Amino acid sequence: MQQTKRASIATQKSIAHPKLHAQLRQYKVHKALLLMLIPGMLYYLLFHYKPMYGLLIAFKDYRLLDGVMGSPWAGFKYFEQAFSSAEFWRVFKNTIILSCYKLIFTFPAPIILALMLNEVRCLKFKKVVQTLTYLPHFISWVVLAGVIINFLSPSVGPINMIIRAFGGDPIYFMGEKKYFRAILVISSIWKEVGWGTIVYLAALSNVDTQLYEAAVLDGAGRLRQTWTVTLPAITNVIVIMLIMQVGKILNDDFDQIYNMYNPAVYSVAEVLSTYIYKMGLEQAQYSFSTAVGLFKNVIAFALVIMTNTISNKVSDYGLW
Repeated sequence: MQQTKRASIATQKSIAHPKLHAQLRQYKVHKALLLMLIPGMLYYLLFHYKPMYGLLIAFKDYRLLDGVMGSPWAGFKYFEQAFSSAEFWRVFKNTIILSCYKLIFTFPAPIILALMLNEVRCLKFKKVVQTLTYLPHFISWVVLAGVIINFLSPSVGPINMIIRAFGGDPIYFMGEKKYFRAILVISSIWKEVGWGTIVYLAALSNVDTQLYEAAVLDGAGRLRQTWTVTLPAITNVIVIMLIMQVGKILNDDFDQIYNMYNPAVYSVAEVLSTYIYKMGLEQAQYSFSTAVGLFKNVIAFALVIMTNTISNKVSDYGLW
């Protein structure tokens, strides 16, 4: 019996060694590509994984002079404090509402633009449109916020000039609660729609042209081809991007909101990221702000897991 076991182990080793040698050979062949991974790995280790040590602050009465390890433990004190705060739940509600608006309106925008560009046959016009829609992505929200504020200004903004020309009263769009969320969503689409099309245009370039030829023989028009050929061909990409977008529901765009909001719209514009910034850096409540940030990331992680699970069951597409 022991001899049989030894023989089977020896056989497994003899099978495993060729596989190991084959993998090592592959590593040697592609060593240049592996070396290129090192900067990216160092970036994530230094700026994403190492800072996780700071999450201990959420469970401590953090004192700056005592450091993380020297500060006394507080348990779940700051989580309880956050969950019992009416301001926290107001901010949480604003975050969910704004993120859902952006998911509903900004997620389909690059898909629609990519489908439209895919139908354009004039390459020069297509490149011009792509360039113009890509450009805002590379401009900081500090600059874009200034442009939007001036564009909607009640005194010098062109929108209010048109309103006055028709006999109306100027509107302070940036100070009106009923307009502010719509402004955030529209400006977000304007900035990111062109950049978001890159992934979908790459996916569309891999669609088999024979499928379109077969659809034409069956009498399908452009719209029918898009519905029956194009969209099913890029469904896997759409699902993966949707899962990633759902995971960002609580990761609101701090730069956009911080540079555009003002005290007049705090009640509808204050979100978790600006709230964490205010409580942590402005009011020096480090433990409280860390607890809120940890809660936000845990919920985001749970949303990714849940969305991916549902997607795998419904469509057989997912991140894993």
